[in-house]
Amino acid sequence: MNWRRVLLVALLVGGFWYVTTHLPEGLGRLGSPGAFSDASGAKSSLSLTEAHAAPNYDPDEQNNIAVYRKALPSVVNITSKSMTFNFFYGQVPQEGQGSGFILDKAGHVLTNFHVIADANRIEVMTSDKHRYKATIVGSDKVHDLALLQINAPNLQPVTLAESSDLVVGQKVYAIGNPFGLNGTMTRGIISSIRSIRGPEGSPIEDAIQTDAAINPGNSGGPLLNSRGEVIGINTLIATGGAEQSSGIGFAIPVNTAKAVLGDLTKYGRVRRPSLGIVSLAINADLADQMGLAAGSGVLVQKTVPGGAADRAGIHGGNQQAYLGNMAIMLGGDLIVEIDGTEINDTTDITAVMARHQPGDTVSVTIYRGRKKLTLKLALSEGREINT
Repeated sequence: MNWRRVLLVALLVGGFWYVTTHLPEGLGRLGSPGAFSDASGAKSSLSLTEAHAAPNYDPDEQNNIAVYRKALPSVVNITSKSMTFNFFYGQVPQEGQGSGFILDKAGHVLTNFHVIADANRIEVMTSDKHRYKATIVGSDKVHDLALLQINAPNLQPVTLAESSDLVVGQKVYAIGNPFGLNGTMTRGIISSIRSIRGPEGSPIEDAIQTDAAINPGNSGGPLLNSRGEVIGINTLIATGGAEQSSGIGFAIPVNTAKAVLGDLTKYGRVRRPSLGIVSLAINADLADQMGLAAGSGVLVQKTVPGGAADRAGIHGGNQQAYLGNMAIMLGGDLIVEIDGTEINDTTDITAVMARHQPGDTVSVTIYRGRKKLTLKLALSEGREINT
């Protein structure tokens, strides 16, 4: 019986040796990497094609890379922390995120007002991942701007361009922190230059519309030209309720920011010129009903005592009436022009005021009844969003 067992073991060992050494690869042979068989049993091998050198970037790609490398060290991520109330009126912490950019080596950072509104703690993270506590130097709710400051070494400021000569079709780049994804760059063109209403409802003149993807978290970040220079501050998007980019984003022109940075640094707020009036925009229908001398303009309801209009002798209304359920005053002067600019509504006055400082003298053309007059007026300082 023993010789039978020896014979059986010999047969098994011999059979295993034959299978693993004589059958075609891929069918019976085990552990043979890098070899495959097709349907006919013929052996085939895997062949890869690999690049033998670094890729050559085309001029457009090279410009994209150059813009990103130039601007990224100046872009920061801003985290604002505040307290809010839950359903049971208990205080709970709330955190928001946005973007900003470094203006100078002293650590001044420009962002949107709505990024830091109501915050009791603000933290700035630079592109090298270091975090710094930020203080508010000043804010401009009307233009949705805020100036912060951090104490940090080796800061790289942005380069500010001009925004007065921008054209539709010009290539632009947005860098920021959409949805908290810091250091994200998107590209597009200037789609339009138009006046819009900002997040607080105040007008933003010559806002830059772009199709570059701007999403929550991009607010306050820079909009750049093809040289990596700042032309605008990304501020809002048209979403249709989707809360994400729909290809219609808006940026505050950088010239608007330049005009207020001095006041923000010196006073912590913006000193705005004002006519010192409460007004009502007039259209053709209202002008006809009221018997006014012009078909459009701004009707002076009342003047602020001691304000610019009051000092210049502009008259407010003296007869109460109702426009729907709203009480108005009739009989006041109708403003139709300021410094050669036609005035059709309060937005036109706001645009004129944006070009001046408190104390500047302007020419105001009015109708007093049927009589047309032009008065010189020294602008006062206004604190509220009005004319």
